Amino acid sequence: MPELPEVETVRRSLSDKLTHKKIDKVEIFSDKLLAAGDIPAYAALAGQEFTALGRRGKYLILELDNAARLVIHLRMTGKLLYHAAAEPRQKHDHARFAFADGSELVYNDVRAFGRFWLTDEPGLAAIHGLATLGPEPLDADFSAAYLTERLRLHPKAKIKAVLLDQTVVAGLGNIYADEVLFAAGVHPERPAAGITEAEAARLAAAMREILTEAIANRGTTFHDYVDGDNRRGDYQAMLRVFQKQGEPCPNCGQPIERVRVAGRSSCFCPRCQPFK
Repeated sequence: MPELPEVETVRRSLSDKLTHKKIDKVEIFSDKLLAAGDIPAYAALAGQEFTALGRRGKYLILELDNAARLVIHLRMTGKLLYHAAAEPRQKHDHARFAFADGSELVYNDVRAFGRFWLTDEPGLAAIHGLATLGPEPLDADFSAAYLTERLRLHPKAKIKAVLLDQTVVAGLGNIYADEVLFAAGVHPERPAAGITEAEAARLAAAMREILTEAIANRGTTFHDYVDGDNRRGDYQAMLRVFQKQGEPCPNCGQPIERVRVAGRSSCFCPRCQPFK
């Protein structure tokens, strides 16, 4: 699933292309895509313009000049693809926004897990996963003190599981949680409530550094993720431990190990991330 760096990269790749583009026609090919708003409501967007492209956690929020908000969650395999000129419909295209200048924005999703919400600004609070998001690590007010406080509310949970909880930290997924824990020297199975203030400070700093680095490298592509220009990310070449089980640790040479935490595969170095 695309995480914060991937969704931010999609946003950046589309922002200049879509802002102030007049929508000529909207086609929804599968109403399964629609979590809020029906097909006629989307068709009625013809004549409107996108005024801003925002993001919150893993959600894209597209603003329109009639004060509507189009919220998109790409889930596992969703792609938003910009075409300078209309192209033939592909097998897994589920939505198409045609613009007056002949360009188009297409939503393609092999597994069809992604979702659209058409609402207004007050209606954003009704989107449960969006409304309950915690702060993002790149927010100015995100701090080690906040992280320490929230971790202590989870006495029975493992630190990796809490980092994946979007109500605690918005935007982290399996890839970047592993990388952050490695950079901070914290074992993924450590009890969250036992993380010290110094360790929380290392975790917060690692989140900011790694997410910034991943955005600068346009995110991580293993299989499906591409940006709005259909370009793959480059950060997979810079990953230190994610999916590296059996390979030598880049710091100490110890073989990377893998465990399951909260149902997710977690890779770590037993020497650099001791369980203590």
